[in-house]
Amino acid sequence: MNPAALATLLKARIRTVRDWPKPNVNFRDVTTLFGDPDAFRAIVVALAAESRRLGVNRIAAVDARGFILGGAVAFESNTPCVLVRKKGKLPYKTIQADYALEYGSATIEIHADACTPGDRVLIVDDLIATGGTLLAAAKLFRLLGGHVAGVAAVIDLPELGGTARLRADGLEVHALCEFSEDE
Repeated sequence: MNPAALATLLKARIRTVRDWPKPNVNFRDVTTLFGDPDAFRAIVVALAAESRRLGVNRIAAVDARGFILGGAVAFESNTPCVLVRKKGKLPYKTIQADYALEYGSATIEIHADACTPGDRVLIVDDLIATGGTLLAAAKLFRLLGGHVAGVAAVIDLPELGGTARLRADGLEVHALCEFSEDE
């Protein structure tokens, strides 16, 4: 499916929940896409194609909706999947990074053996807002000597500045569709 057609398909199926989890936040709910086999398959195929284009050998799936996407992309591209989790959820030795959300702050972790020096990593999440989560994840893989070949998401919210921040950090960004704040 061509990128414009895919973006149109996805935007028609993503549910927007206004004022959630707090006033003036427009939550873009991708769970509607997981319940639509055609949309979900199109997402996985597109993101797997991006992983092959970038020549990655690790898919990093970001907690929590990114797990669904990253796992499926890893399966489709026959690439190992590693998890980027919220603090305290991984059972082995971890490294961690703090980051700011558009409405708070948090800490993420990866296992200390999530990648080896020289691994090419694609970080997958459901959306790009301020970019904080993805920047923190990239920092962790870089600390282990990995090369973050790019970040990929279903949705970009460009008005929140995340994509610009990611690109300023030298990351290649791939999003399947975008929403303005007034859509």
